Amino acid sequence: MIPTRARTDTLVAGVGDLLVRHKAFIRRLQWTTIVLYVALLVLPVFLPLPTSRDFMWNNLTRFAQFVFWGIWWPFVILGTALIGRFWCGLLCPEGALSEFASERGAGRAIPSWMKWSGWPVVSFISTTIYGQLTSIYQYPKPAALLLGGSTLVAMVVGARYGKAKRVWCRFLCPVSGVFGLVSKIAPLHFKVESEVWRRPATQVGAISAVNCAPLIPIKTMQGGSACHMCGRCSGHRGAIRLAWRRPASDIVYGSGRAATRFETFLIVPVLLGLVPAALHWSSSSLFLFIRQWLAELCVSAHWIWPLSGRLPWWVLTNYPSASDVMTVIDGLSLLVLIAMSGVLASFIFIVALVACSLVLGRRSRVIHHLAQALIPVAAASLFCGLLSLTITQLHSDGIDLPFIDRGRGIIVLLAGAWSVAIASRIAALYTASLRRRALATTLMAIPTIAFSWGWLVVFLP
Repeated sequence: MIPTRARTDTLVAGVGDLLVRHKAFIRRLQWTTIVLYVALLVLPVFLPLPTSRDFMWNNLTRFAQFVFWGIWWPFVILGTALIGRFWCGLLCPEGALSEFASERGAGRAIPSWMKWSGWPVVSFISTTIYGQLTSIYQYPKPAALLLGGSTLVAMVVGARYGKAKRVWCRFLCPVSGVFGLVSKIAPLHFKVESEVWRRPATQVGAISAVNCAPLIPIKTMQGGSACHMCGRCSGHRGAIRLAWRRPASDIVYGSGRAATRFETFLIVPVLLGLVPAALHWSSSSLFLFIRQWLAELCVSAHWIWPLSGRLPWWVLTNYPSASDVMTVIDGLSLLVLIAMSGVLASFIFIVALVACSLVLGRRSRVIHHLAQALIPVAAASLFCGLLSLTITQLHSDGIDLPFIDRGRGIIVLLAGAWSVAIASRIAALYTASLRRRALATTLMAIPTIAFSWGWLVVFLP
């Protein structure tokens, strides 16, 4: 009788092999997703704005808003944390269209400037801020402009560079950095067995080429943060298979040890600072304080235009018919709030990370490695923050979810505790002293638990 663990491993590996055998079905599924994506993105632009009498079940615009921001965005984050980047490899319309264009494109070499590791961070910050300034979650025009524009650029990049590759996804996609980080806590990955790979071709039979669209050197792949989980390489040379792993082992032993400063920047000031402020600025008392302060400065300087001037909807929110208009002061106040939140998060967590590096031996790489321990709490913060969009949209349609706010708070607290546990495991790699390990863990625990508790306070009225 096959042990339970062996049966489970065989079943999981079989799922990966199933993806290889059903490429045609996956392609049809991708095109179905593309059609739905384009329809929900474009059609609401030509419809009147919803009123208080419109609901998601009788109004296409409301339905599209709920699909994009109530379901798609938060639950892709959750799915990536639970099973890896299957969305990227199997369903993402932007990636599929980029690869489609690349199959028929010029096939030019990828320029060196495009390979800069900071592009995903820059593009994520830019799109997040721009989305808030134009109220992308509430109105179809900015959603079509931002998402549709991103898709068009992805196709242009695909048509120019690479051959049947996803150059956009690998180097420029605004959410690729976030997905890469979040996938490190997933319990599934495509495992590469180096010993099996090194076997002579005569021992593994006929070997067919594998097109890794996201340009990963699969022979030497360590960790799965860049893997799109498309399954095309499953079973290749008998050395690659979908497999279980201990959650967050990629952070402790895998790609976490090769962490970069860009990943640290994305985790600390962005996911732990910028994103919470961007998602909850409208209910922030600090935002109102900043707005009042800037307004008083303008009045004292006799600058009236920033208090009443309006910019086009594609620059700042401008929908008079819906009584929703952002002035220049509103936009500046939002930018100041986001910047302050990023600086505050950086100060709180970087101080702890530097202190830990000193405790563990003053190795600079310790800072970046320990920063990876914050991925669970950052991912939980992002998911639970995005759930606010889901809850708000359901509430406006008369649907209330009991205990959801308390549940979100508990999720972030548990994620914070998990981050502390991961930090302890990482510290053990750099010191054999239990005293130093405990001190480093405590230093990481203080800001992490404080951050998690802050979310609980926000979620509970």
